[in-house]
Amino acid sequence: MDPQNFIRLSIGSLGIRLPDRSGNSSIPVLSSPCICEIRLRGFPMQTTPVPYITSPEANPSSHTVVSSFYLEESNLRALLTPSCFSVSHACLEIGVFMRKRDSNCGVMIKKPIGVFKLDVSPEWGEGKPVVLFNGWIGIGKNKQDSSKPGAELHLKVKLNPDPRYVFQFEDETKLSPQIVQLQGTVKQPIFSCKFSRDSYNYRVSPLDPLSASWSSTDESNSEKERRERKGWKVKIHDLSGSAVAAAFITTPFVPSTGCDWVAKSNPGAWLIVRPDACRPESWQPWGKLEAWRERGTRDSICFRFHVLSEVHDAGELLMSEVTLNAEKGGEFFIDTDRHSQPGNATPLPSPQSSGDFACLSTSHCGFVMRCKVLGEGKPSKPLAQLALRHVTCVEDAAIFMALVAAVDLSIEACKPFRRKLRRPSRHS
Repeated sequence: MDPQNFIRLSIGSLGIRLPDRSGNSSIPVLSSPCICEIRLRGFPMQTTPVPYITSPEANPSSHTVVSSFYLEESNLRALLTPSCFSVSHACLEIGVFMRKRDSNCGVMIKKPIGVFKLDVSPEWGEGKPVVLFNGWIGIGKNKQDSSKPGAELHLKVKLNPDPRYVFQFEDETKLSPQIVQLQGTVKQPIFSCKFSRDSYNYRVSPLDPLSASWSSTDESNSEKERRERKGWKVKIHDLSGSAVAAAFITTPFVPSTGCDWVAKSNPGAWLIVRPDACRPESWQPWGKLEAWRERGTRDSICFRFHVLSEVHDAGELLMSEVTLNAEKGGEFFIDTDRHSQPGNATPLPSPQSSGDFACLSTSHCGFVMRCKVLGEGKPSKPLAQLALRHVTCVEDAAIFMALVAAVDLSIEACKPFRRKLRRPSRHS
């Protein structure tokens, strides 16, 4: 399998110094927090708080990462192409604001402090690790004395190559499609996906929860699915036809009391499994995906994914919590950069490795995977990206494909349940 080239642009080591009335830049205004708005053309804006630095000699930690952008070759080409409204290239723009409460109306307002800009250059596409900026820089004027420095921002901007494998389901998951790897315009078959819906013959042994019946019957009963959705199973096969990963519903998707949707209080759940190397024809648990529906002006589908440790005391390790728009779909991801301030990335244990997930820290994974799925009623063909450093063999990619399939099918599993219609009376 050949990966595609991606670039990770990371921003971290943030800190700010603000001058006091005497012009000193080492004494911050502690009562008003500062925030950064980080913009890069073509990507959603990211917001993060900025800590104050109280000592002139102190610097923020060089290992913290507060924001990341992931660029593929098409993104970089677009950034290097002048837009219709500007002849210059795009730039990374970091605006710093102080949040203050308006004394008249009590509403929180943003007071601009300054802006840091860094132009996008062809250097970004060379595929080499490079530090674009690291240190302090003045971003504002001193209003009390223009001859003295104003606000100073400390940051570290770094580029790292982040190669990924890209896969796509060639049809809807429930139609048991082929899964291909994308490399530019080339599509190479890698896996096949087999979906079955077995509401009646599904059985789970209390002694071995992975000894569930894998009957190929695909009977659908509309009356049954008005009350619950269970017995859904997905197997991922390699090109030889061997099953290399699977996912199946372990907790049925059922409406909560007093409503017609799957609520957070009782989410449906999938078990993601891999073949057990020590026991032929058996499965080993790898992860658990929970899903439920949140009602609102725009309904959402919420996901929670845990990696399961083989160490008895380690239990479940939360790796991702994601919310998607129920109508439009969205992106499910495992990326600790979006939730924490990680240090150096450490690979996620391979499904074919010892499986000792207890040593895994959620703050040291970085980007692991992402997949795009469509919303309810739309013919979704999931597109997935896997970080090269987390895939050591074909079986590793397969286990993530099982997870992607479970995410996609959960969109349908979380649809509101139809209430049984009353038959009209003969006299109505």
